[in-house]
Amino acid sequence: MSSNIETPGRLMDALTGHVRELSTKIGERSVLRGSGLDRAKAYVRGAFEAAGLIVTEQTYEYGGRRVSNVIADSPGAMANAMPYIIGAHYDSVIGTPGADDNASAVAVMLELARRSKTKSPGVPLRFVAFTLEEPPTHATRHQGSRVFVKRLMETGEQVAGAIILEMVGLTTPKQNYPVFLQWAGYPEAGNFIAVVGNRASKSFGEQVLRGMRKNPDLPVESLFVWFNGWILADTRLSDHAPFWDKGVPALMITDTAYFRNRNYHGPGDTADTLDYAFMAELVRSLEHAFDTLPQHPR
Repeated sequence: MSSNIETPGRLMDALTGHVRELSTKIGERSVLRGSGLDRAKAYVRGAFEAAGLIVTEQTYEYGGRRVSNVIADSPGAMANAMPYIIGAHYDSVIGTPGADDNASAVAVMLELARRSKTKSPGVPLRFVAFTLEEPPTHATRHQGSRVFVKRLMETGEQVAGAIILEMVGLTTPKQNYPVFLQWAGYPEAGNFIAVVGNRASKSFGEQVLRGMRKNPDLPVESLFVWFNGWILADTRLSDHAPFWDKGVPALMITDTAYFRNRNYHGPGDTADTLDYAFMAELVRSLEHAFDTLPQHPR
């Protein structure tokens, strides 16, 4: 997929627009109160449709309320190959506008979807906006990604792998790490994007990393964990974990969340704290990654 589709400024403007719509105009997107979750779903669906994708909703009930994962495919996507999932959750914690968590990731996903129409990728991509990733439904059967993976298992449909975007918009001069990684040689500055996988995802992760590293303007670091991350629970805190638990290769792409972002799950997680040039480079890096991925026949 070509990364030279448009000017850098246009891409940054588009990313900024998505984040401001979700985190400023809509704001809090919690299932616990208000209409923000439904308004965010409508916005994401509209953006997918404006990009020319075929959109469906995977709807279920939680607490007497209907909620949905929003799924988008390119018309005429290769029927003889398994798709790669590109996903991000669009809900937020109650009491926060959720700019980095997770409007930043939704914005990157929407721009990847839009740009995929300019030049068809070499592999089929399925974009999924997950609902109910945040508490009180996190790690329960009501989490949107768990519903999605459960239905994959029930239908027998196969996917080639999943790339889950989780908080991808913040940079900082000083990067923090969990204790056991403090002496592992990772960078001191928080200006890189991290790729986190489990043992079963290592081959998939190495393919994605090879592609991402073709972009010299975005440093990339990686971590692959054993036992599906249960020893380091911080590595399981997003929508990739349900894929891991069912043996599907999956990666979390992240700015490292609360190890970098002091506004995590708080009212200070606002649109003006993010680095949109950093996010634009992530879009380009992932487009390079898509070019490296192999097709997997059904």
